[in-house]
Amino acid sequence: MFDALVNAIRTPDIRRRILFVAGMLILYRALGHVPVPGVDRGQLQSFLGTQPFLQLINLFSGGGLADLSIVALAMTPYINASIIMQLMSGVVPRLQQLSREGEYGRNRINQYTRYLTVPLAFLQSYGTLAILSQQQIITNFDLARFETLIQMFTLAGGAVLVMWLGELITERGIGNGISFIIFAGIVAGLPQGLSQFATSPDIAQGVLFAILAVVAVAVIVYIQEGQRRIPIQYASRVRGRRMYQGGATFLPLRVNQAGVIPIIFAISILAFPFQIASYFAGSIGVVGDIATGITQALDPRGPIYIAGYFLLTVGFTYFYTAFTFKPDETADQLRKNGGFIPGIRPGSPTRDYLARVVFRISIAGALFLGLVAVSPVVIESVFRGSVVANFALGGTALLIVVSVVVETMKQIEAQLMMRNYEGFIR
Repeated sequence: MFDALVNAIRTPDIRRRILFVAGMLILYRALGHVPVPGVDRGQLQSFLGTQPFLQLINLFSGGGLADLSIVALAMTPYINASIIMQLMSGVVPRLQQLSREGEYGRNRINQYTRYLTVPLAFLQSYGTLAILSQQQIITNFDLARFETLIQMFTLAGGAVLVMWLGELITERGIGNGISFIIFAGIVAGLPQGLSQFATSPDIAQGVLFAILAVVAVAVIVYIQEGQRRIPIQYASRVRGRRMYQGGATFLPLRVNQAGVIPIIFAISILAFPFQIASYFAGSIGVVGDIATGITQALDPRGPIYIAGYFLLTVGFTYFYTAFTFKPDETADQLRKNGGFIPGIRPGSPTRDYLARVVFRISIAGALFLGLVAVSPVVIESVFRGSVVANFALGGTALLIVVSVVVETMKQIEAQLMMRNYEGFIR
């Protein structure tokens, strides 16, 4: 592994990509320490200590919400815009047509997603500031005041800047930019957790936590890399004056084709009603009572939140799998290239067979993601009251960290194989 890493660094283009990603992550972490003006940060951190859901959002922003930095919203507006665009792509005919036009269509949909991110960023910045104003963390909150407008433009501009950094990482670096930004936010909290554990170590619980972490990483890698291999047979065919010999290969269908996207989507969906309800929680009357009930129901330790989180993760797993893998297009490509599944006729039977296989293996992937999503509650109950519980690296965060590392290693492996280097994965 060390030799492969040295070879990757010695290769100029791979080295430039790695250094570019490192530079973007350093810039993102530096922006996380640039505060929004007019905020009482001591009172803000005390308020976050009583709000488990906001603590979860703060985890994915790398502590940006605790300091209310200019990147406190992180990737949430962009993720929400992506969810909306993907839902609309299934019902709006124009977007359906664009989704079938290859790279051009994807670029247009990505452009619409960027446009939608801007108003969502302003809406979310307004909701965040309104919630903080109710707790007297921000004083004189009023859209007519210049200071309030500056705060809103700062938060919204930071969200757009983070979106731009993520797209730069995807384009010029290695891996997915959104996942890397969230990865940087999660890993940023590890040094603080380690320092707290070092001050008052509990050896027994520390060993148990380490064993659980190793087992969790092994299970995550096993499921993430698990796949169903569909045998494909190609017949001999003639094109022009050349004859191409047939052969046998396989079509790999991953157990978890959606990756960590369903969990990120589920968190973003649950965050939206919480922010709206928190804004109206201080109202008098029926509206205030309903808003207070919603905020209490969305307590990450409560059964309603756990059930909703689990169901949303499972549902988004099927939705995203259906969005990314289309059996009809795969069956059509096989038929055009002279390929077929042994025992299955080309065309509609192949499409139906692939749809059944994907549906069945997605059950395991969806249940796995759902259990991983709610596992932090179990871990917190086991280590309740100990310093180990302050690591805040639950199943969701661990899944994202492991997935980003594995995917990055696989991409570096692919780059090295192109240059006949021995890679990480053997």
